[in-house]
Amino acid sequence: MVSSEIGNVTKVTVRKNLKMQILLPTGPPDVVASENLEFDFSDVFGPVPSQTTITLNAVNPDNPPESVLNETVYDNPPVICKRSHSLVGPSTPVSQSLQLSKLTIHEADSSLEFLESASRDAGDQESSICVTDTQNSKSEKCDGIGLDDFESLKLVGKGAFGKVFQVRKRGTSEIYAMKVMRKDKIMENNHAEYMKAERDILTKVDHPFIVQLRYSFQTKYKLYLVLDFVNGGHLFFQLYHHGLFREDLARIYTAEIVSAVSHLHANGIMHRDLKPENILLDADGHAMLTDFGLAKEFDENTRSNSLCGTVEYMAPEIVLGKGHDKAADWWSVGILLFEMLTGKPPFISSNREKMQQKIMREKIKLPAYLSSEAHSLIKGLLQKEASKRLGCGLGGSKEIKNHKWFKSINWRKLEAREIQPSFRPNVTGKSCIANFDERWTSMPVLDSPVASPVAGANEFAGFTYVRPAPFLQRPSPLS
Repeated sequence: MVSSEIGNVTKVTVRKNLKMQILLPTGPPDVVASENLEFDFSDVFGPVPSQTTITLNAVNPDNPPESVLNETVYDNPPVICKRSHSLVGPSTPVSQSLQLSKLTIHEADSSLEFLESASRDAGDQESSICVTDTQNSKSEKCDGIGLDDFESLKLVGKGAFGKVFQVRKRGTSEIYAMKVMRKDKIMENNHAEYMKAERDILTKVDHPFIVQLRYSFQTKYKLYLVLDFVNGGHLFFQLYHHGLFREDLARIYTAEIVSAVSHLHANGIMHRDLKPENILLDADGHAMLTDFGLAKEFDENTRSNSLCGTVEYMAPEIVLGKGHDKAADWWSVGILLFEMLTGKPPFISSNREKMQQKIMREKIKLPAYLSSEAHSLIKGLLQKEASKRLGCGLGGSKEIKNHKWFKSINWRKLEAREIQPSFRPNVTGKSCIANFDERWTSMPVLDSPVASPVAGANEFAGFTYVRPAPFLQRPSPLS
């Protein structure tokens, strides 16, 4: 559940010349910016539209407006950069602060430890992370895999219960992402079942647009998930830098997400935390779904009553607490699509309670520059009544795949990764970290062995896993 809060964003500057160039933002103040170079992405991302909108009744997805659809005015779109964290169950309002609390985390019996400190001054963002391999590693091993087998390279993200590191498997050139979760934080929040479910689901999933789990293991104090390192950056990272996407590019991203979510639903899994921070782009530009920390296995006759997800992307039935099922994922896909095409989610507020009220009651406002097909799909996905939502009828996900907005998509070729997105991230190699926030990647990796106690060490029996080699691997239970 990785969050991507970015503060004090600079505006996307638009040059209104013949080429419609977009000057990329120089980034937040805690990022060291390069020279202000102009790149012509207008053929990929499109010119930046204004917030001229039309209000539509979301109850009639097949009745798009006609007279104003072709009116296009270009200006600077606001990009939402203060983000809510994922949450489970009732909680206090989500903090929007970028300031890190002073924190020291020590671990001796495992081979990984962190020393982190940060100033409360928003202008002082320097922090340090200390990673140490000790000779007394007691990580639970499976086929010889444990913490000693990995070398930490960079921090690339931070989540609710820990951090994500770029690591190299010792003795090889293989690069992975290692998600490190603190057991004490997991136990304090009573989330042990969610963490075990994430590991179990990832061992079963095998899909071209879902990040694969390669290894999992634990030490006395922490849990470790080792996944494919996907280094094109979070979809939020690219959306933040480009403001919004053209419909042709958003169509491919959305189709890949729909394909992944359809696969999960067909095999009794709902993700429940779909958002740009949980979608990565690989080096070829394909969308890859990640972070199954709130995912849950279900059957068609049961509903979940947890208040879970990220507020901006929560379906009305989750906010109301009246129980939800896989239909909640399709709502989140609709929010994602809206954000890709406009630069922000449709229901936003600095006050979480007001945001929830908007989700439950407010009519969606669709920009006039979007196509009628895009209007229809967004309205179908953002039906407030789950039973009327696109993808929730007898046709299931085929209702979405057969929608006229996806008319140009060959789903067989898409799932064979034969459809290439028009944008390819700037990736110089498999260890490239240029597409991750410098707020994390600039933190140094140091050595400093220390220790502290933790509870809940016996709650995660059987957590270890090694994905079989392809020629040994049985067909995925989800295939």
